[in-house]
Amino acid sequence: MASSLNVIDVSRITPADSSGSLTLPLTFFDLLWYKLHPVERVIFYRFSDATRPFFDSAIVPNLKSSLSSSLSHYLPLAGKLVWDSLGKKPSLVYSPNDAVSFTVAESNADFSLLTGQKPFPTTELYPLVPELQISDDSASAVSFQVTLFPNQGFCIGVSAHHAVLDGKTTTMFLKFWADTCKRQQDQMVNTSSPQDIIPLYDRTVIKDPKDIETEVLNLWSSLLKVFSGGKEPDNPKSLKILPSPELSPDVVWFTLELTREDIQTPRERLKRESSASSSPKELRLSTFVVTYSYALTCIIRARGGDPGRPVGYGFTVDCRSLLDPPVPPNYFGNCLSAKFEIPLKAEAFLGEEGFLTAARYVSDSVEELDGTVALKVPEVLAALLAITPEMQVISVAGSTRFGVYGLDFRF
Repeated sequence: MASSLNVIDVSRITPADSSGSLTLPLTFFDLLWYKLHPVERVIFYRFSDATRPFFDSAIVPNLKSSLSSSLSHYLPLAGKLVWDSLGKKPSLVYSPNDAVSFTVAESNADFSLLTGQKPFPTTELYPLVPELQISDDSASAVSFQVTLFPNQGFCIGVSAHHAVLDGKTTTMFLKFWADTCKRQQDQMVNTSSPQDIIPLYDRTVIKDPKDIETEVLNLWSSLLKVFSGGKEPDNPKSLKILPSPELSPDVVWFTLELTREDIQTPRERLKRESSASSSPKELRLSTFVVTYSYALTCIIRARGGDPGRPVGYGFTVDCRSLLDPPVPPNYFGNCLSAKFEIPLKAEAFLGEEGFLTAARYVSDSVEELDGTVALKVPEVLAALLAITPEMQVISVAGSTRFGVYGLDFRF
């Protein structure tokens, strides 16, 4: 039987303290994502004492008040994306009394299944993620939902507009919120948060000497014309995102945990196979290269089919440390590019040396990353939108280095 969700309350959370307005223009890193699907995340907390009375009287009030305090330091998150009729590009604008949406709900879903390592239908996660308000004229930056699983735990769902936040910035805010919530419960509200989670809003740290911004906007204009059947779209400045294909109910979510020992076995295998091959180039056998190559090979082989069918891969790249000068790690906004290899043929991964072939591709892709990665943002957009339904592309985003699993709200 499918699980059900009961929405208890939907409220607006305003920053506890705000002075005036704030406007942040989007950079070319942000513009890459402005028509694409929001970033959605669900964070689970096992808590057997999570009864409805305790949830209503302690968990929700603490989360709300600490969120309000945190938004005072992250004012743009309470604002909206808008595109002025005379503006060249959208901007993120905060005005007094702006707020984020905060949904409180209760679910009868199996908490252990959703947090375990057995496969379950991906659709089970959809109700736990709040909707992001997006229209032609404006788009919310972020929305939140906290859902109770009685006597099992609760989860915090986040939906973030990708033109506003990348994974690193989203996690930076969640760390700030968790730290504020923890200090509030420990009655340490007068102590300050760590400097590395205080946001930097200075847009001048993103250099654009080659006017990549205009190139990205022009590319979007051409692509939107294609989506409109070859004619100019009715509203070229609409902020509505492109529709995403509906996932089949048969698609499952599956967590596979790899230990150091699990990773070392395929790493040793790659060392043996690469030393026995005729290629003189040494493989970069980092944990990422080994794990991603292995997953890539398994997923392509699992589908099987025509060896000539198109496949590919892609992964996001944090550009902060690659740029010259480097962008500070607490920069607020997107600083992402990506690396794509499409299309390739499935046969390259299906043979005995398929795993080694995958490792060579991924290793070379990682080795090629340097300061020019930012200049390739238009290529990334073109690659993203060149992916066709029949093409099997295995992409990966996010990072274990973000420390999402270490978020501590003191519950």
